[in-house]
Amino acid sequence: MLKAKDIMTTDCITMTPETDIATAAKTLIENKINGVPVIDGEKVVGVLCQADLIAQQKKITLPSFFTLLDGVFPISSHEDLEREMTKISALKVGDAMTAAPTFISPETGIEDIATTMANEKLYTLPVIDNGKLVGVVGKEDVLKTLLKG
Repeated sequence: MLKAKDIMTTDCITMTPETDIATAAKTLIENKINGVPVIDGEKVVGVLCQADLIAQQKKITLPSFFTLLDGVFPISSHEDLEREMTKISALKVGDAMTAAPTFISPETGIEDIATTMANEKLYTLPVIDNGKLVGVVGKEDVLKTLLKG
């Protein structure tokens, strides 16, 4: 069975939280990639995907409210609105990225990778070995395995 180490890209393009959004968008487009790990020192602190940049173009979703006994209660949390506002107004990768990303190991099987991508809608998975970034598995890496079959 194929594992992450068999299909991952080892020559990773990375960014830092301080990379500006225009540079990030240009890098993703020019390299025809969906996302990149965001590195702070040696540590992967997030993943920036095309979807994170597209979020900057959307309208702000104002929270819905319901009333009960003359009280007004928000349906969504204040933190959700704050997070959405931060992404929309991001000037740096650190504000737009998905923090605390899902990692996989070099030994993670292709079925588990595909399940994670499909169920969690994550298409850029950093591969971490002993706390260090050793590669990235993207949706195209998984799709290429279908051609080899």
